[in-house]
Amino acid sequence: MKVSKITSHVFIYVLLVLGGLMMLLPFFWMVSTAFKTGFEAMQTPPTWFPKHLLWRNWVQTWHAAPFAQYLLNSVIISVVTTFGQVITSIMAAFAFAKLKFFGKRLLFWLLLATMMVPGEMLIIPNFVTLSQWHLVNTYGALIIPWLASFFAVFTLRQSFAQVPDQLYAAAKLDGASDWRFLWQILVPNAKSSIMAVALLQVIGSWNSFMWPLIVTNSETMRTLPVGLQAFSTDAGMSYPELMAAATFVILPMVILYLALHKYVVHGMRIGGMKG
Repeated sequence: MKVSKITSHVFIYVLLVLGGLMMLLPFFWMVSTAFKTGFEAMQTPPTWFPKHLLWRNWVQTWHAAPFAQYLLNSVIISVVTTFGQVITSIMAAFAFAKLKFFGKRLLFWLLLATMMVPGEMLIIPNFVTLSQWHLVNTYGALIIPWLASFFAVFTLRQSFAQVPDQLYAAAKLDGASDWRFLWQILVPNAKSSIMAVALLQVIGSWNSFMWPLIVTNSETMRTLPVGLQAFSTDAGMSYPELMAAATFVILPMVILYLALHKYVVHGMRIGGMKG
């Protein structure tokens, strides 16, 4: 029995290691290609390591397009949309979890059903609406549609529901307002779920490509993912510079996720529990 248990553990660890290596392989290839010459990047069979580390690829990449402006736009949009979405989600989740009002259950299920609608179906209606508001090619077009998310509301609502109603009743008897109960009791107890929602929104906003491409038409409003188009021309693709630019885009989110991933795991586990 002991030998069988050890064998099963070894087998599981081998599978996990192989799976991890497969997940890391695209990132390794991206960084490796960023140091290669154009010939090495297209060579067949492919080479895993560059013969010489071409650091100039990174310098040329940074100056090939206004990446400083792209970076600034991405930071502004990610921070504002995340902050706005967290605030609206916290207040909506509190209403669905603790407050009582007419049509609450029906409204919750109707909003929950919207999660089944593909985001691509909303692109045209959102674009038409923003066009009528004269917000195309502005920060407003890049921020306003993402200030609310029912996925975030649902996750936080499940977390808030874990707090006993007796605690809410006791706080009300002690004279605490709904606002005070929310920010002093519920929010601190749901810190992991809030961090998970915020992190997922930051990553989603940072990596967004389709929407910024559609609603912006000038270099000053482009974001980092859209800026990768600068390396695709009629003459072909500059793969070393493209991979260097992709590294610029991905690296901040990789670092952020590695630093905060425990909140995602814990927060999603709590949010998935029945409220």
